[in-house]
Amino acid sequence: MLTKKQIVEKLRELGLKTGDKVLLHSSTVSLGEVKGGPKAVLDAFLEVLGASGTLLVPIFGRLGILTDLIRDDPRAVKSPCPVGTVAAIGADAEALCHDHWTAETAHGVGTPFHRLGEMGGYVCLLGVDQDRNTLLHGIEAMLQLPYLNSTTRTFTLPNGKEVTKEFKYYPGPHRNFIGLDHRLRAAGALKELRLGNAEVRLMSAKELWRLGMEWGKEDPAFVLCDNPACADCVKQHAAIARDSFARESFRLAMSSRLAGRYVPEMIENLQACGIDLVELDYIQGKSVAQFPSAKLSSFVQEFTDAKITVESIRLDYLPADLDTLARSMLESGVLRLVLPLITGAETICKQLEHSGLELEFTNVALGGTAFRELQKQLADQCGVRFNPVNFVRAGEMPFLCSYGAGRFIRTMTSLDVNDALWDGPARRLAQGNAEIKELVSIVRCRNFAGTLVLGGGAPCATDARQFCQDFEELLATI
Repeated sequence: MLTKKQIVEKLRELGLKTGDKVLLHSSTVSLGEVKGGPKAVLDAFLEVLGASGTLLVPIFGRLGILTDLIRDDPRAVKSPCPVGTVAAIGADAEALCHDHWTAETAHGVGTPFHRLGEMGGYVCLLGVDQDRNTLLHGIEAMLQLPYLNSTTRTFTLPNGKEVTKEFKYYPGPHRNFIGLDHRLRAAGALKELRLGNAEVRLMSAKELWRLGMEWGKEDPAFVLCDNPACADCVKQHAAIARDSFARESFRLAMSSRLAGRYVPEMIENLQACGIDLVELDYIQGKSVAQFPSAKLSSFVQEFTDAKITVESIRLDYLPADLDTLARSMLESGVLRLVLPLITGAETICKQLEHSGLELEFTNVALGGTAFRELQKQLADQCGVRFNPVNFVRAGEMPFLCSYGAGRFIRTMTSLDVNDALWDGPARRLAQGNAEIKELVSIVRCRNFAGTLVLGGGAPCATDARQFCQDFEELLATI
């Protein structure tokens, strides 16, 4: 059975001393039997810290017996905030807790968690892991991570005034905070020992802030897990990707053939990738033009309900019944049609001139100069889609030859992002002959405002999520 004296000795061995300020997260059950129960544990902490020290605990939700003891202690000062609330006992309790509600966030600047770092305090985890470390929410808030949301609360201030306030960058669901232990150990920022049956961890709040900000700036997903079955982290990874894509000058879409076979699968993959635009080419293995108008409209509505916009419809052939297709597209609300530039394209361009549809023609197995000559016959009435895989099939280097020969820097309205070898097989991005890295780099240089279509115009070497990850990595290297 642990005694108060033993607990005091172990806390001092851990490094705590008189005058320290400590944010404590605890599970007294994990200690085993303690003579005097949770009250003895509280008294041990207060004895070590002394009259000049301060002990803080979070008091939102049900966080344990020790937390309840401190919250209900008549000496406790409570931070006046409905979210991220703490209670503190000690010399700096008021300095840490005052005006918490006026902060922009629940856990960042102007809160007890940030002040603790500024005042040289510590975080102690007694029998709990990093998942209970509230200060980590403050680091997320300071980084303004894209997956964080806002929360609005109505509450009463100590003076009796009722206030309604929005708190920004508020934490959400699951994080992989426990994955930080090995990084903290490697940085020499984590002290650990065993107290009774419990593992106890002690960290400098200032150093935790410093390291967390450093890691988060390098990788906004630093506290997310990579488990594809973890719906929370999949969604949060997607929010980071969406935010990153939104910073680009171009619009980013994905081919439905790459996104999946059935519409619900496509929606799930698009959402997981953080992509809000889709180009319909194939659904259930069939060209989208093979579906009747009502079915096409229902597909489009499914995407719309999931907050995904159908950017365009793409065919690998010139349709025989163009009028029916045009009516179907107009009824479904999709106004952009992408077709191969082959014999007959000029007639189609004239036929649809007043239809309300936007036409875009893409290269088939033609060299850049030949494609540009054909495109001139349309008198620049239509958009131009650059497909690097088809230039590879024509035996050209898409960037070094086709892009320059066709003067696409002036005419291109969209770019297919895909890759393949000279002899046809699909390859992962930047592992084939399509010079996709160079093409994406050059469109970035000119702040291209058109659309990049992931997986457009050819079969892909990977599934949607791996393809999107490859594209993110490609962007990060140029």
